[in-house]
Amino acid sequence: MVNVHRRVLKLMGNRFEISIVVDDVVLAEAHIDAAIDEIRRIEKLLTTFSDDSQTNEINRNAGIKPVRVDEEVFSLVARSLKISSITQGSFDITYGSIDKSLWNFDINMKALPDAETARESVRLINYQNVLLDAENSTVFLKEKGMRIGFGGIGKGYAADKAKNLLQQRGVASGIVNAAGDLVTWGTQPSGKAWTIAIADPDQSSTPFSTLNISNMAIATSGNYEKYAVINGKRYSHTIDPKTGLPVGGIKSVSIICPSAELADAMATPVMVMGVKVGLDLINQLPQMACVIIDDYSRVHHSKNINLKN
Repeated sequence: MVNVHRRVLKLMGNRFEISIVVDDVVLAEAHIDAAIDEIRRIEKLLTTFSDDSQTNEINRNAGIKPVRVDEEVFSLVARSLKISSITQGSFDITYGSIDKSLWNFDINMKALPDAETARESVRLINYQNVLLDAENSTVFLKEKGMRIGFGGIGKGYAADKAKNLLQQRGVASGIVNAAGDLVTWGTQPSGKAWTIAIADPDQSSTPFSTLNISNMAIATSGNYEKYAVINGKRYSHTIDPKTGLPVGGIKSVSIICPSAELADAMATPVMVMGVKVGLDLINQLPQMACVIIDDYSRVHHSKNINLKN
């Protein structure tokens, strides 16, 4: 009897859910254990909460010297910089430099900081100041005080890596869900495609739409869980790296494409860019689709998508 075996646990500071279709319980548990070990290995490399991570080594040496890193970390930084370039800086791994003291995004936040204070808080955010040396596998942050972080891409990367490992172990179908950034492959035991729900931003426990997305990934970025209302306007916890101010106009963005890493990395910049510019960009990228819900609950989507209500 082929069943879906599931395990939910906290990894990388987030809720991960691993579901695989395997007929043997003992084997299924071993597969899931291996996937969890892989996610923990990635967390160790990328975390900023541990002094001995390669990410923190890069940050410690900002403005001082290049840091030699594993090829895996180097490649992830290189891909992140490519996404920064495509999104004209709306995605930026040097976001770690932001002054967090300006933002608490809770009910006590009654006013935005003035434009100059906000701009100063993002002064060190500039992906063009990350210098890569492929020959020596080094990463160098040009300015003292700069910090990189993989918060906008790391969960998706870990989901992809866990999926790849499970496929190598012969698991033909499953889902790795990294706090809403998820990747699917194969089919349900019934042979039907996996069906993924997109949350309604106004009541995140209920879906407003479903998609059949076997062998695809989806990531959603939204302001429905963390935001501030100032003078009647809702501001997202997503900060525009150029201005240092929170973005408005969009409640949620869902990106669908073959890679969870890319879906994860593209969801936030589309929020920053806004509906028109964001959709224009997505429509130019191959194998990528997008669903946006704006502040007025209107649904916008890229040309190549078919929504089922």
